[in-house]
Amino acid sequence: MNNDHSLLPRLNWYWIFQLAGWSFLPLMMTASMPVEVRLNGLIIASWGALSGIILSDIWHRILKRRIHYGIAVNWAMMLRAVLVLGVINTGTQTLGYALIKPFGEWHGVAWLPGALLFWWAAHMVWNICYMAVLSLRRANRAEAETLRLEVAAKDAELRALQAQVNPHFFFNSMNSVRALIYEDQNAAAQMIDQLASVMRYALQSGHHDTVPLAAEIEAVQAYLAIEKIRFEERMRVSVDIGMGLERVRIPPMALQTLVENAVKYGVETSPTGSDIRIRAQRLDNGAVHIEIANLGAIVPFANSTKVGLVNTRKRLALALGANAQLDLSENSGWVRATLTLPEAA
Repeated sequence: MNNDHSLLPRLNWYWIFQLAGWSFLPLMMTASMPVEVRLNGLIIASWGALSGIILSDIWHRILKRRIHYGIAVNWAMMLRAVLVLGVINTGTQTLGYALIKPFGEWHGVAWLPGALLFWWAAHMVWNICYMAVLSLRRANRAEAETLRLEVAAKDAELRALQAQVNPHFFFNSMNSVRALIYEDQNAAAQMIDQLASVMRYALQSGHHDTVPLAAEIEAVQAYLAIEKIRFEERMRVSVDIGMGLERVRIPPMALQTLVENAVKYGVETSPTGSDIRIRAQRLDNGAVHIEIANLGAIVPFANSTKVGLVNTRKRLALALGANAQLDLSENSGWVRATLTLPEAA
């Protein structure tokens, strides 16, 4: 099956249709002839068809050359070509008739208008088919180019959104390091080590639209290790990743953005701190459900949270499609950011 599909693009479809189309003409021309003259008629008709193959191929090469050099090809030029090609084809068939004499000597030129009309019609059909194929090819190329530009635009937007995430994260992390330098140098050193690990991940993952969930969780745990040094017992973390979900693809730094919000608005704003729960499970319909929850309430005027959520939603849609969703909800003292990824994830 694969071999058949790979063979089709390598076939020379121009010559397949060229030979098939012109070979049909002798059969059509002789179909209405009496049986006793049909063989002779087929010979002279084949002569005319052979002339048509040669003339149309020469015209095809001229057209390709004009298109190659950007010279416009229009219907007025095609019509002039049809008139010239029809006259030449009629002349070559007349020459063949004079040489072969399939029906003996001819008398008069009453047949000439009919022959001219026939060959004009044949070359008109050829040119109409050629222009149709040319238009279809241009439409396919335009569609392919449009898709290429859409993909490029999508990739550029995804990179721009991702570029917004990393500086924001590192700015907050460096503030945490700065706060610890004067309080606990050993803790600050540990935080810098963890920060280097996260930076390495961010730089490596920045070249990809999506990363495995396992890699993202590892980076998130490094980030949480940084914040654990800062908040100590005020931050309590639990991570529960369902079996077989390690390879689920998500946009890089997507979870980290949500976890950072949980730390900022759950742990940092509470005197007693907060629990942070990270859970991932596969639902009955095959979709993947990832939840980041923290004790607290949704902050109505938290602009950075809104920016982070909007950014993450856009990156999800660009990387995984419209079926990927991010919801933020509050229930029973818990704030939950829930990622729902399509089954293909």
